[in-house]
Amino acid sequence: MERFPIVDKGKSLRVAVVQARPVCFDLAATLEKTISLARQAAQSGAKLVCFGEAWLPGYPAWLDYCPEAALWDHAPVKEVFAALRDNSVTIDGDEVAALQQLAADLQIALVIGVNERVDFGPGNGTLYNSLLTIGDGGELLNHHRKLVPTYTERMVWGPGDARGLQAVEVIGGVRAGGLICWEHWMPLSRQVLHDSGEHIHVAAWPTVHEMVQIASRHYAFEGRCFVLAVGLIMRAEDLPRQLSRTDAVKDDNAFVERGGSAIIGPDGEYLAGPVCDCETILTADLDLGAIDREKMTLDVTGHYARPDVFDLQVRRPDSGTDLPRTRAITHCSALSVSGYWSHEDLFRFYCRRQSVRHRNSAARRSTPRRGRPRSAHPTPSGR
Repeated sequence: MERFPIVDKGKSLRVAVVQARPVCFDLAATLEKTISLARQAAQSGAKLVCFGEAWLPGYPAWLDYCPEAALWDHAPVKEVFAALRDNSVTIDGDEVAALQQLAADLQIALVIGVNERVDFGPGNGTLYNSLLTIGDGGELLNHHRKLVPTYTERMVWGPGDARGLQAVEVIGGVRAGGLICWEHWMPLSRQVLHDSGEHIHVAAWPTVHEMVQIASRHYAFEGRCFVLAVGLIMRAEDLPRQLSRTDAVKDDNAFVERGGSAIIGPDGEYLAGPVCDCETILTADLDLGAIDREKMTLDVTGHYARPDVFDLQVRRPDSGTDLPRTRAITHCSALSVSGYWSHEDLFRFYCRRQSVRHRNSAARRSTPRRGRPRSAHPTPSGR
């Protein structure tokens, strides 16, 4: 059995949430701003520094504020998508290497949202909404792709997989995980991360508005962990000029994303923030011993769980990399796929299911009617 490093719960850990305005559609400029802000956070003593959803090179808010976004074969929209794709990050590219070097130089862990591009192989025409976790030694510890892009996001991002659905040790035995935006309303995703032993959870959002505050505080209370809820600042002038805007954002200075970042304790109470409508760096010293105190009344992975009643199954693809894995979760199993659910994966899965059904059907036909076991829970379809 894998043994995790012991965390010194008597010490505190300073963390920083960077709430800032990306230079939209300009990867190089946003990376330069990232380096500057990370250095500021490190100078304040922070050992874990977080940036918001799709920070590099900016969240595609034009999907919600530009009515032309959904027009089929619309040349201006295709130009905007091409610009986003051209300024997106590749995992083995120079930008990620620069972030890794930054973390190593500053001896900090980084969690950062990116628009991810794949240059070759499966998915090379698709963008992904990804969250990267980089350790204080500069190693890429985790790469999580958002499982389900939300509503209009599906026009620009593809679905992710469970490979990065885990917490990893980021510094001094402290384990951190993260989810992106509406993944926080996927109960099974939350449970998988709770099972992986998070001390700190990074909740990446475009804006941490009231309902998102509720989701972030609920996550902290449910998981008995610290939550760093990270939002962005964006104004209407950051929207692409090729597209028209709704009346609500005609003024260039109107806020499109308003921040709302906060740091939340394992009892669901605020430690810092929320702060809206300005660029800032929130910091807090986390008393890691608070996790133990709150676990007494609620542990959804143990004394407040019923694995004899509920069964959770996670299908993880082969990593194909040297990313560390979490210890096996006893009530989860793995299924090797090619990296995401392609049409071929779904067809093979369908064929296996059909084969099992045919075998079961043949077995039922070969069993005399009176000798067949009666199902305890029959369904109308007979499945």
